[in-house]
Amino acid sequence: MEGSHDWHHIERVLQNARIIQQKEGGDLLTIELSALLHDIADHKYHNNDFELGSKVAKEIVLEHYQDEHLANSIEKIVRAVSFKGALVEDSEITLEGKIVRDADRLDAIGAIGIARAFAYGGSKNRPLFDRSIHPILHKTKESYSAGKSHTINHFFEKLLLLTDRMETQTAKEIAQERQHFMLSFLNQYFKEEGFSIEGSAFDLSDFHTSE
Repeated sequence: MEGSHDWHHIERVLQNARIIQQKEGGDLLTIELSALLHDIADHKYHNNDFELGSKVAKEIVLEHYQDEHLANSIEKIVRAVSFKGALVEDSEITLEGKIVRDADRLDAIGAIGIARAFAYGGSKNRPLFDRSIHPILHKTKESYSAGKSHTINHFFEKLLLLTDRMETQTAKEIAQERQHFMLSFLNQYFKEEGFSIEGSAFDLSDFHTSE
C-alpha cells in the first residue's frame, strides 16, 4: 500500500479519534474499532466498490466479538466515513461516527494531509499542477471517485473544504491550524510557480481560518 493509506494513517486516525473522544464522549470500543477498520477494502483500491469495506468490517467484528449491535454500528460508520464529493452532503451518523469521520479528515489536512495528497497523486502518476485544468465541485460520489486531475486540484475539491465540515467542536479547533498551514503552503506553491491566482479558479480568498 502506498504511503497515503498505509498502517501509519490508520494509527494517526485512531490517535485523533481517542483525542476527540476524551472531550466529546461516545463509546470508546465502537470508536476504536471503527477507526481501525475505516479504510479496510477502500473503494479507491477495489474498483470503486463503495459497499465492500463496510461489509468486510462487519464480518470482522462479528467474527471476533459475536455482537450484532456492535457490528451493525461499525458497518454504518465505515460506510459513512469517506468524503464523497464537494456537493454531496455527509450522511447522518451517530456521535461515534462523527468522531471517526472527523478523525479521518484531520489526517487529510495540514502538513500530513499535504504529504498524503502528493504521495497518492504520485502513485497515480498525476501531475503536481496544471493551470488549464480547473477544480470541479463534484455532485456525486461516482464523479468524484472517477476524477483523475492534478494534485493541486485535490485541495480545492476536498482538502480545503474539510475544516468547515468537521462535526465535533474538538476537531473544529484542531483543524484551524491545519487549514492555515495548507493555505500558506498553497500561496507559496503558486508564488514559486509564478502563477497569479487572484480572480482565477485557484483563488484562495474564499477559504479562511479563524487564526
